[in-house]
Amino acid sequence: MKVLILGASGFIGRRLASALRARGDDVLTATLREPQAAAAFAASCDAVVNLAGEPVAQRWNEAVKRRIKESRVDLPRRFIEALAQQSKRPSVYVSASAIGYYGTSETATFVEESPPGDDFLARVCAEWEREAQRAAGLGMRVACVRTGVVLGTDGGALPKMLPPFRAGLGGIIGTGRQWFSWIAVDDLIGIYLLAIDNAQGALNATAPYPVTNAEFTKELAETLHRPAFLPVPTLVLRAMLGEGADAILQGQRVLPERTQALGYTFAFPRLKEALAELL
Repeated sequence: MKVLILGASGFIGRRLASALRARGDDVLTATLREPQAAAAFAASCDAVVNLAGEPVAQRWNEAVKRRIKESRVDLPRRFIEALAQQSKRPSVYVSASAIGYYGTSETATFVEESPPGDDFLARVCAEWEREAQRAAGLGMRVACVRTGVVLGTDGGALPKMLPPFRAGLGGIIGTGRQWFSWIAVDDLIGIYLLAIDNAQGALNATAPYPVTNAEFTKELAETLHRPAFLPVPTLVLRAMLGEGADAILQGQRVLPERTQALGYTFAFPRLKEALAELL
């Protein structure tokens, strides 16, 4: 199989490219910032995986929010429109998405059939997925991978957390009651392979046993054999991330119901084992 990855230079893109090559697939890469050129590359491929997007983990202002939306909505739309002009097209389109689709809640549990939320990130994710579904009108099988907090040692959230925890300066964020729906990077790559090979529709890429922020803090500190008693105040996080802090402070409990029903078996379903393997 020949697979085009858009956004291949990122943490997930590098891992996915390696996994595809390891099983014998050919991998091409392109940038979504050049939709016409990317569509020309895609014409010779069997599948496209779109991982491109402006980083969400930064301080939000109107310019950042505009870039977040443009990279996930406007550029994919232009890519699909350019792909429609090609005489040949891939048979599969897999788009990244995020569990921000569901909005935030301390009490609700979300599965793939749950409706979208109504905050900024939820609206962006819903539009992101609607643009992906335009590929179905070109005869392509479409899957959207709604990703939680990815744990790996060479990218994602964990390397940013480790220095303060290793120094004994870690602690809960806000109240600590908010849900933390995580996934080990190896499992995320496994779900992308499932999506490329034979899945359709939405797949939650979160481990089947989410934890609260307080539980995550405890497990990470114990794995590192360090104390964790310095909480991160809400005001500090808001100063760092602005409106973007809401997703971290409020969280969401997301279960991979459909992902498991499609046959995916998690290598790291529980946090303790995942952290032990990673660290």
